[in-house]
Amino acid sequence: MRALFVGLGSIGTRHLNNLHTVACRQGISLEIDALRSSSRELPAKTTNLLHAQYTSYTQVPDGYDIIFITNPTHLHFEALKALSAKGDTFFIEKPIFEMAGYSLEACGLNTKKAYVAAPMRWCRTYMQLKQHLQQVSCYSARVICSSYLPDWRPNTDYRKVYSAIKAMGGGVTIDLIHEWDYIVDLFGMPQETYNFKGTYSHLEIDSDDLSVYIARYPAMLAEIHLDYFGRTYRRTIELFTKDGTIEADFGKGILTLADGTCIDCNEEVNQRYLREMEYFLQYAHGPQKESVNSPALALQTLKLTLGE
Repeated sequence: MRALFVGLGSIGTRHLNNLHTVACRQGISLEIDALRSSSRELPAKTTNLLHAQYTSYTQVPDGYDIIFITNPTHLHFEALKALSAKGDTFFIEKPIFEMAGYSLEACGLNTKKAYVAAPMRWCRTYMQLKQHLQQVSCYSARVICSSYLPDWRPNTDYRKVYSAIKAMGGGVTIDLIHEWDYIVDLFGMPQETYNFKGTYSHLEIDSDDLSVYIARYPAMLAEIHLDYFGRTYRRTIELFTKDGTIEADFGKGILTLADGTCIDCNEEVNQRYLREMEYFLQYAHGPQKESVNSPALALQTLKLTLGE
């Protein structure tokens, strides 16, 4: 199997390592190339996994089985447009784009197999929650993701990373698109949404650091709170039902059912990414044309997230 990575930052390197791990487990032979814009020297462990490195789209050969778009969000469209003819199946890091006005046809994705990353769907807490919700009707949902941006990347100036820079696709609204992704997976698209967002804290950024939504479904309401300034990490969903409240605490890895039963789902974070990679390779090899998070669905979710 021939693979190409476009961008080898932290998330690209994670996917590279996981691709190698899963392929080894499944007995898949790999030849991996990388297209890089940075002159930063890669660690020997990463370099050893690569067959070739390129610095421009014109150097990239044809005939890749899978292509990973893991460069900054605002460069996704350019990369897809340049490389869509060079690969069969695409893995696109979330969010798919930095704004919702792009055409899937214009970048060649409408005729390709593709999956847009949605790692929270593959964490054990979420998988258990989804299973338990199959027989439950919810009155309302309350979602929060609160964390402190300067703590995200230790030893890195938070003011210089893409999250802090609106023009690069930063901002809590789309940076934390995970929340809307899993809500759509659980309940589908809402009938109506209201969104208020902006920059309100002391953080030295020009992207939004707070985004709050109210969404209306046929039989329930949902509230979503996303911020960059919470000093205590919190990532939860509370679901209010006839029999009580169900809470999934993704940070602690605990699912609490309406009767008070607690299910320990705690695991090392990379396990969700390994499951996601296992799914992607199965999808790439399989006959299914549409993935569980297709570009069309991811673009629809992005429009919802942006309030468009």
